[in-house]
Amino acid sequence: MSAVGILGGTFDPVHFGHLRLAQEMAEGLGLCEVRLVPAGIPPHRAQPAASAPHRLAMVQRAIAANPLFCADPREIERAGPCYTVDTLSGLRAELGADRPLCLLMGADAFLGLATWHRWQEIFDLAHVAVAFRPGFPEGAWTETMPEALKTTLRARCESDPAALRARAAGGVYTHPITPLDIAASRIRSALEAGRSARYLLPDAVLDYIQCHHLYVRPPEQTPRPGA
Repeated sequence: MSAVGILGGTFDPVHFGHLRLAQEMAEGLGLCEVRLVPAGIPPHRAQPAASAPHRLAMVQRAIAANPLFCADPREIERAGPCYTVDTLSGLRAELGADRPLCLLMGADAFLGLATWHRWQEIFDLAHVAVAFRPGFPEGAWTETMPEALKTTLRARCESDPAALRARAAGGVYTHPITPLDIAASRIRSALEAGRSARYLLPDAVLDYIQCHHLYVRPPEQTPRPGA
């Protein structure tokens, strides 16, 4: 059965690093679709600079020309904090018990997986596919893992993406991708400082940002006389 990928994030804003990861992981794993899921209220980090509707709109514009990608608004539409295990539970209910689901993430995110809400249940719902930059020191990466995650990796590691497509959930697979050192935080900083972010994110996203005056430094308040 064809496998579906899920890539979550704040996408504040979505950029070529996100999109290239999704594209290369889809090709490497043989996915039929990748759903990009903007976070509504992320529980593990500060609130995004752009509102949820703006971030969803930017994702929609970024992927409009790629039939492999789909923007999924479920976390934005959910009240309260958004946990990955709940998102996967909802997708599993929609797509059926037998559909292979692959949760896509970077190697750094995987290192923190054991801090996620009900993280061990994620493997009952999906595979975890970890994107590595070529040359990433995988041995050193393993050494920095908490013991619970090391045990999980040893028990669930798969070397063949066909093994992920053959069952619905439970595996961990690592895959090298093109290294693109692009960070949403640096894009926001550049825009706030009045510098160009062109070629770091799709033109359609940059046009949307400029149209809606996102990531612009608030004007300084002029002190009132005598204040």
